[in-house]
Amino acid sequence: MLNRIFRKLKRRTLQRLTSRDAYTQWANNYPPTPHNRLMEIEQETMLTYLPDLSGKYVLDLACGTGRYGLIAQEQGAISVIGVDDSEAMLLESPLTNCIAGSMDMIPLRDAYVDVVLCGLAVGHSPRLPDILIEISRVLVDGGYALISDFHPFQYLSGARRTFEGTDGVYEVEHYVHLYETWHSACQKSGLQITTIAEPKLLAQDMPVVIVYQLQKG
Repeated sequence: MLNRIFRKLKRRTLQRLTSRDAYTQWANNYPPTPHNRLMEIEQETMLTYLPDLSGKYVLDLACGTGRYGLIAQEQGAISVIGVDDSEAMLLESPLTNCIAGSMDMIPLRDAYVDVVLCGLAVGHSPRLPDILIEISRVLVDGGYALISDFHPFQYLSGARRTFEGTDGVYEVEHYVHLYETWHSACQKSGLQITTIAEPKLLAQDMPVVIVYQLQKG
């Protein structure tokens, strides 16, 4: 349930780690499949809006252990590249083509991929405009990006992204990106917002994740 996913700060203050430090600890126990209800809802929504990947070049950005890269392979992508700034996560990934790199400095040439998939990662960075500029740069004209994030309303209401570390529960760094920031960043990067989805848990009035489908050009 969500009480295992989100920790309310009013209950206790958690030690906050950078995403890189958090995933270094988390990597050994981070399977390339949804492992909590939030991730299940997020993946169901991402798959609903997934563009046709057959014969496409796909980037799994902030790939972690390769969850969306594996889905892209199953969906018929001709090439799948995983990029992540956590070497520990890349070592656990079953993807055969992985590169160390950050979301705001993607180590690929211009117009290299048809589709970018990025799951629950952009909130770890305060630099959303830079990330979208890079995504646009590596996309071909007409290419798509499908990006999910922890819903900003959840964070603003006090919920936090947490994980069980070796010696307790930690909060993972997170930065809120409201719709206005997305809209402005898309305008600057040459991306258009084509779909926004905000799925909820049945027992909650507030969305738990947000998914953006973007198109270049």
